[in-house]
Amino acid sequence: MRIALITCIALVSFQCLAQSGYKLTFKIKGLKDTTAYLGHYFAESTYLDDTAKVDKQGAFIFDGKKTLAQGVYILVMGPKGKISKVFDLVVGQDQDFTLETDTSNYIAHMKVTGDVDNNLFFENILFNKDRHDEASQYIKILEDSTLKEDQKKSARAEFQKINKKVLAYQDDLIDKNPTTITSKILKATKQIEIPEPPKMANGKFDSTFQLRYYRQHYFDYFDVADEALIKMPRPFYQEKVKEYLEKLFLPQPDTIMHAIEGLVAKAKKNQETYKYMVFTCLVTYQNPEIMGLDEVYVKIYDKYFASGEMDYWANDAFKKSLKEYADKLRRAQIGKIAPNLIIQDQNLQPKSLYDIKKKYTVIYFFDPDCSHCRQESPKLVDFYNKNKLKFDLEVYAVASDTSMKKMRDYIKEMKMGWVTVNGPRSYSKEHFSLLYYTETFPTVYILDDKKKVIARKIPVDKIGEFLTNFEKFQKKKAPASKGS
Repeated sequence: MRIALITCIALVSFQCLAQSGYKLTFKIKGLKDTTAYLGHYFAESTYLDDTAKVDKQGAFIFDGKKTLAQGVYILVMGPKGKISKVFDLVVGQDQDFTLETDTSNYIAHMKVTGDVDNNLFFENILFNKDRHDEASQYIKILEDSTLKEDQKKSARAEFQKINKKVLAYQDDLIDKNPTTITSKILKATKQIEIPEPPKMANGKFDSTFQLRYYRQHYFDYFDVADEALIKMPRPFYQEKVKEYLEKLFLPQPDTIMHAIEGLVAKAKKNQETYKYMVFTCLVTYQNPEIMGLDEVYVKIYDKYFASGEMDYWANDAFKKSLKEYADKLRRAQIGKIAPNLIIQDQNLQPKSLYDIKKKYTVIYFFDPDCSHCRQESPKLVDFYNKNKLKFDLEVYAVASDTSMKKMRDYIKEMKMGWVTVNGPRSYSKEHFSLLYYTETFPTVYILDDKKKVIARKIPVDKIGEFLTNFEKFQKKKAPASKGS
């Protein structure tokens, strides 16, 4: 069952249309002599497009020779630095219209001349407000935690009736006005109705059917090639793309990248949405919550920026900054063999990372003067002393400071019984920071017995949990690998 969000706010979309210029006339009774600004939404920001002086009768006009991009606009008032929002409106196919109202209630008293879309837009706001007011008494009951479920039955039934009114109203508006902006936004926010899974030949239900169906039809009502969907009061475009990638696919770099390529191919029909889709995905995986998915950022950079695909809008300075970050993320990625480190320890003896013959190796990059390191180091020492035999692990700690005295004092103070080396005193051609991504301290990497990176930038207090889950996962994989 679809659930409609009953709200007082209406959002709209737009489509591109060749039209010469614009003339938006406003007559607002009760408005004092002031300055009016016309702005538009873009993602999570707003931008000003035009300025007009309001006369003593509250009349003003925005006009220009170039057609406005269609979408949701915002009327703001006041002196520079103190402007405030008055109300939203839409600019669609008709860009010569008049809006008349008064300051006592801008929306309720709105009269639209010369534009069907704005008429629908404001009617929709008022309809939703009325339904919200109608439903408020039932919502109060449904949210009352002191009532039992059977006491809410009647209120739930009444709320569902109102909800059906909203859905019917939206569907009717879409059917009768399919090309309007208001219709497009209502369609874009419709929920996908997922059918029950069919029975397979063995009589069982297909457990993956509904996920596959939802994934396949997720964008049925949302055209990713329509730049209007970027220009709304709420960042629906980003939210839609992020939910699709994060909730409908396994969190694996190759799987996510394949899904992104499919989205970008659809968005490529429009240069603005092509640019915006690529950038949205890039930002989403710049600092992902799930470890290892920053590899997606690298893949996006390589495919769309390093290749020159985005040269039509990305300048050299911007591309350079993206490249620098992507190159940092490439260092010792999860799934890759970690670069060897051969560095002097406190006794001025070379210690090789590859000489450690343990099931797991924890590389701990730290700075003796780092306050956060001083909080985390004792935790790692405690974990190491309690679990080094359980997990068969060793720690290879790399101090970033050149001072051997600071490192020796730190080892003694923290009672670090593992291998500790002085990072700058390296026998390798490259500094450790060029081999591993260590922008902050401390930074932790975990390697398996083949010295393959299995985790990076993991919090010290999560190492035990990670290794426990990793070993469980490896055991589940073992039978399949053996059988193959």
